[in-house]
Amino acid sequence: MLAESVWQEQRRAHEARVDRLIDGQRERASRGQKHPVKDFLFTYYSFRPAWLRRWHPGPGVILAGNTARDFLRWSEYREVGQGVQIEPAALPDKRRAFARWLETFLSTTAARPAFFGCFGWHEWAMVYRQAPEEIRHNAHPLRFPPDEIARIVESGPGCCTHYDAFRFFTTSARPLNRLQPTRESAVELDQRGCLHANMDLYKWAYKLAPFTPSELIADCFELARAIREVDMRASPYDLQHLGYSPIKIEEAAGRTEYETLQRDFAAKGQPLRARLLNVTQKLTRKP
Repeated sequence: MLAESVWQEQRRAHEARVDRLIDGQRERASRGQKHPVKDFLFTYYSFRPAWLRRWHPGPGVILAGNTARDFLRWSEYREVGQGVQIEPAALPDKRRAFARWLETFLSTTAARPAFFGCFGWHEWAMVYRQAPEEIRHNAHPLRFPPDEIARIVESGPGCCTHYDAFRFFTTSARPLNRLQPTRESAVELDQRGCLHANMDLYKWAYKLAPFTPSELIADCFELARAIREVDMRASPYDLQHLGYSPIKIEEAAGRTEYETLQRDFAAKGQPLRARLLNVTQKLTRKP
């Protein structure tokens, strides 16, 4: 049980942390400005900034005090003795089935050996032999002309394991990848060395909201934000005008830098994955 003063302070700290992390997103949105790095987590993923800012304690925590009854506006909360807590039994059957799938997915991803040999090739495959007007971030220049990008892609590793990266490959680039990931094959292919697999920890965390502790969602968001920056620095886009120096994966030194960062993200992702697994287990455990 958390005293009212304690959980109110936790909530204020969470809101302040999120305000720092979203870093001007609301102001840019009001001006109609787009940022290819900082806004990605709100355009690619479906969790709104206001939802990210909202605090929930997660299962097993009783909130004491009169204002705790405000949480009863969410159907997942129940009054318990002198407090209020979220009730895992309130999870609908469809979401419980998803939690069971996610438990399997996270377990297999955590156990599978990490692979660190892709070197960010996927972002290049997304612009390979693409018409300029069809390039996703065409408001920003590319570091090389199309023929040189094609040469780099064609000489690259071609070993992407992540479906949600692979599905954005150009039609010409897909046959160059040794694997042909599908959504259904994610459980068999996703591995913890993949930048996108670790970025998606944020997606899996918020998909279980409000049962996921908000601190965990914010931790996953913070990791995803750092990963997105590296993802775009290693891409063919020239973002120096936005303050991002390139990670030159077309050179040996750049590939070494990328792998070092990739290994660091994999290490940081594992405890977050374990905490998410713990949430799924609480939600799928029989009463």
